[in-house]
Amino acid sequence: MSEETLSIMQKAFALNMNHDSYGTIAEIGAGQEVSRCFFRAGGAAGTIAKTISAYDMSFSDAIYGEEKNKRYVTENRLKKMLDKEFSIVLERVSSTRPKTSTYFAFADTVTARSYSQRGECHGWLGIKLQLSPGAEPCEILIHVRMLDESNTQQQEVVGILGVNLIYGAFQFHSRPEQLIRSLGDNLERGRLEIDLIRFTGPHFDNIDNRLMPLKLVETELADAVVFGADRQTLIHPSELFHNRDIMVMRGMFKPVTTVCADMMTSGMEIFSRIPGVRSDTAMIVPEISVAGMRNQNLYDMQDILNRVDCLNILGYPVIVSNYLRYFRLSEYLGRYTRGKVAFVMGIPNLETLFDDAYYKGFKGGIIGAFGTLFDRDTVIFVYPMRRDYDPDDIITTENFPVPGHLKYFYAHLLENNKILPVEKYNDANMHIWPGDVLDQIRKGPGQWQTSVPEAVAREIITRCMFGFCSKA
Repeated sequence: MSEETLSIMQKAFALNMNHDSYGTIAEIGAGQEVSRCFFRAGGAAGTIAKTISAYDMSFSDAIYGEEKNKRYVTENRLKKMLDKEFSIVLERVSSTRPKTSTYFAFADTVTARSYSQRGECHGWLGIKLQLSPGAEPCEILIHVRMLDESNTQQQEVVGILGVNLIYGAFQFHSRPEQLIRSLGDNLERGRLEIDLIRFTGPHFDNIDNRLMPLKLVETELADAVVFGADRQTLIHPSELFHNRDIMVMRGMFKPVTTVCADMMTSGMEIFSRIPGVRSDTAMIVPEISVAGMRNQNLYDMQDILNRVDCLNILGYPVIVSNYLRYFRLSEYLGRYTRGKVAFVMGIPNLETLFDDAYYKGFKGGIIGAFGTLFDRDTVIFVYPMRRDYDPDDIITTENFPVPGHLKYFYAHLLENNKILPVEKYNDANMHIWPGDVLDQIRKGPGQWQTSVPEAVAREIITRCMFGFCSKA
């Protein structure tokens, strides 16, 4: 039986009535919306020791220290705020309050819509808290994008989200997935996106911080999350993609095969020769879309993370997204980079791209979608495919069976180098299909091991991934 969703005022009042929890709320950039909710609910004297809005940069620097890069809406700034405010709470009241007390500091640093701010509206919110009297503190940090158009609406979102985070930290700290779901309480879909969450501290030692972001995607609180190549870090996209040239390969990667690896390597070879691409900073980023998995109730966070791990082993960061169509992913990357964006794909994905049914329900249809996709000078690299019924018959960009009503449009894209063939490819791998490899993996050790990169084969066997059974 699901728990009843409380209103924001009910959550704030419940926290105010728990006189064992006591702390500070510090906010920069969007008013004092979180603390306002607690004061409006009533009884805030039982919960709040202090509220502060160090809005002026000089005042903020005097309290929390100067930021050398002059960036104040950052995770680093948030952590400074939490550390400072939590230490002040302990220093000033811990010796005079009941021994049953636990202490917290909530902070946010936000850039919201204003007369001068018309760009990306986003912020960092976090709470540092004790979960039992005298315990070492834990932290929960999130990054949010505010999607409303007005300053007032964005301030409201910050207030609601802040209360949800504080309430969830106290009520659901032993159920992190419930905590994540509760972050969207009392917020209509489309008002915000939470694209990063991080749990730290002794109480959260058993939490896999790489699994939790996948819950954000599952609950549609995030459109996409990004995993660093180090197999440990969930990374904010602005840190990884900032003004980089990016080549993306979309796929299920269950498993990542030698064909996938060859596609990315071959595509990158072409990409590095595109005028304006900086080969020293250009990067390959595999992307896994879970839109179809969610629609079919096949969403399995551990299975997705296994795919991410196998790609990480090969040195790639990975995007996991809810994006069904290519142009949505291109728009997403456009938030973070002014560099070139390219896609490398096989013939089956190219067929999907030129299938009118793929754009059903989208205003503008296939032409509108392509217009958005190529709006940023995007390029598509196409890896050839051998027909099953004729080993000598290779499908390439030149003989691709494009639907008749789109043949002139396709010819236009070819002529203008928007679609380019991958000419350097490993013909010996063209018999490999991920579905066949997956079936073989489930039967135990065998020939499939030559169809995936060696390091990936070892990982699959060691961790019994994708249904592998060593006793088969």
